[in-house]
Amino acid sequence: MKQLTILVAIALATALTACSREAATPGTTANDRPSNARQVAGGNPAAEKAALEIQGDYMRGIVAEISDDRYEGRGPGTRGDVAARKYLADQMAALGLQPGAEDGSWEQPFDLVGINASQPKTWTFEGRDESVVLKQWDEFIVASGVQDERARINDAEIVFVGYGIQAPEFDWDDYKGADLEGKVLLMMNNDPDWDPALFGGETRLWYGRWDYKYLSAARQGAAGAIIIHTSPSAGYPFQVVQTSWTGVQFELPAGDEPRSEVNAWVTEEAARSLVGLAGFDLDELREAAFNRDFKPVPLGIRTSLDMKVELQHAESANVLGVIPGSDPALSDEAVIYTAHHDHLGISTPNEGGDAIYNGARDNASGVAIVMAIARAIRALPAAPRRSVLIALVGAEEQGLLGSRFYAAHPTFAPGKIAANINYDSANIWGHTHDVTFVGLGKSSIDQIAVAIAAEQGRVVKPDQFADKGYFYRSDQFNLAKIGVPAMYLKAGTDFVDRPPGWGRAQQDRHTEVDYHQPSDEYDPSWNFDGMVEDALLGYWNGLAIANVDEMPAWNPGDEFEAARLEALAAIDD
Repeated sequence: MKQLTILVAIALATALTACSREAATPGTTANDRPSNARQVAGGNPAAEKAALEIQGDYMRGIVAEISDDRYEGRGPGTRGDVAARKYLADQMAALGLQPGAEDGSWEQPFDLVGINASQPKTWTFEGRDESVVLKQWDEFIVASGVQDERARINDAEIVFVGYGIQAPEFDWDDYKGADLEGKVLLMMNNDPDWDPALFGGETRLWYGRWDYKYLSAARQGAAGAIIIHTSPSAGYPFQVVQTSWTGVQFELPAGDEPRSEVNAWVTEEAARSLVGLAGFDLDELREAAFNRDFKPVPLGIRTSLDMKVELQHAESANVLGVIPGSDPALSDEAVIYTAHHDHLGISTPNEGGDAIYNGARDNASGVAIVMAIARAIRALPAAPRRSVLIALVGAEEQGLLGSRFYAAHPTFAPGKIAANINYDSANIWGHTHDVTFVGLGKSSIDQIAVAIAAEQGRVVKPDQFADKGYFYRSDQFNLAKIGVPAMYLKAGTDFVDRPPGWGRAQQDRHTEVDYHQPSDEYDPSWNFDGMVEDALLGYWNGLAIANVDEMPAWNPGDEFEAARLEALAAIDD
C-alpha cells in the first residue's frame, strides 16, 4: 500500500469531497488543490460550519454529568456503569447516530469476572534463619492471578529475574532457559532505557508494562510475580497501585492463556528488605540486570500465601454509534474514534472519607471530546466517504478490556478499519502552542496531523512523558495489535500565556495527586479551550482519513506493520 504523503494530507479537496455534495470530486488534480490544509478545510464552508459544533459548553455538560456522584464512579458492571452507558447511548441517538453494534443495538456487551482477593494483612518471607514480614497496603499489594476461589503459593522460592523480558528482536532474554516452574519471580518495572537503540531508550515499550510482566512470568510457569514499584519506573506513585489493585478486579473470562496464582507489587524499600534477607544488595542486582548476559538469581528465600477469592460475574458494554459512509465503495471501511467511559467506581475512601472515584478527567473528558466530534460530523450535509464509528469502550481501567473485546469481535473487519483516533484524559488547563501525539513516528497519520496542527498554529510533539509508556496504556493499543494505525491525542505542555514548565507541572501534579483518586472530580474552573483545540484536530484528521482514497499505513518496520499486512491480506482473500 502506498504511504500517505504530505500532498495527500494537504489535498483535503479529496479528503472533504463528501462533506458537501458540491465539493470537489475524487481525483482532483494537483492544480486544483489549495496550498495548505486549513485553506482546503476553511475553503469548504460546510465543514467549517460543522466544526463550530465542537463547543466547550457541550463538552462541559457531558463531563459534569457522567462524573457526578450519581454515577458512582462508573465501575464496570455497576448501576453507575449501566446509567452512564444509557446516557451516552441517548446522546448518540439525539445526535442522529445509528446503533453500531452487530445486533442493531447501541451496546456491544461483554462478560466480566470480578475477582476480589482477601489480601492478608502481612506477607512473610523466610531465609537464612530469619524472616521479613511485609505489611499490606504500606509495603505490598497482591491480587489473584487466577479465576478461582483460592489463590495459593506453597513454599515457593523467590528468584530475581531482572526486567522479566524476553525480546528476541533486541537479543534480550532475562530468563536464559532457567527452570522457573512454581517459583515466585521478583522483577523490575519498566524496560532498559539507557540506549536509544535498545527498547526505544526512554520511551517505554509494552515490555515495560505490568501486564506484559505478569504474562511473561506466567509463561515461565511461575507461581507468582512481584513487581518492584518506584514512581519513576511506574510513571505514578504507589498510591495508584493501592487504589487500583484493591477491591474487585475485573477480567474477561479466562481462556487458555498461562496464568500465575498471584500478581503483586512491593515498594522499593520492601524489595530492598527481601533481597537483604537473602544476603544481596538491591542496587547491585539491578546493576547486573542492565546487561544482556544477566541470568536469573535464586535468592534462597521462600514464601507461602493462601488467599480466599470472591468471584462475581458481571457485564459491561462498549457503546457504539455509527455514521454510515456516503461512498458505496468505501462505506464498509471506517475511522474509529475511541474513549473509555468507565472508571474505578466505589473503592477505598480517601482521608476525607470520599470513596467515589468519579474519573472526571480520566476519562469523562475524553468521552466528551469524542461526542463533540460526533456532533460536528453529524452536522455535515453529507457523511464522509468512509463510515465513522464512535466507540465509547468499557473496563479500560481494568486492563483495556472493552477495547480488547472489540478488537476480538470488531464490527468492521480489521483490514477495513482505516485508523483509530483515541482520547484519554484531556487538556483541562487551556490553549497550548503544542499538542501531544502519542505514537508520532509510527504511521503515515503523522503527516496529516502535522499539516493540520500547523494550520491551527500548533506544533505536534511525540509523547512528552515517553517514560510512562502511554501508547500501551490506552485503548488504541488493542486496535494497533490487530493492525489499525492509531493516533492517541493528549494535552500539550506549552501553554499560551504561561511560563515554561507550567504545563508539565500541572500534569505532574494531576498524576501525583488526582490520578485514580477520588479527587479526580469535575471542577467548574476547568478551561475547555484546549479540549476544543484538540477535538478540532481530531475532527479534521478523521475527515481527512475518512475521505482520502488510500488508508494510512504503519511505517515500514513498525511493531504493528505485520498485523496490518495480515489484516489487509485477509480482506483480499
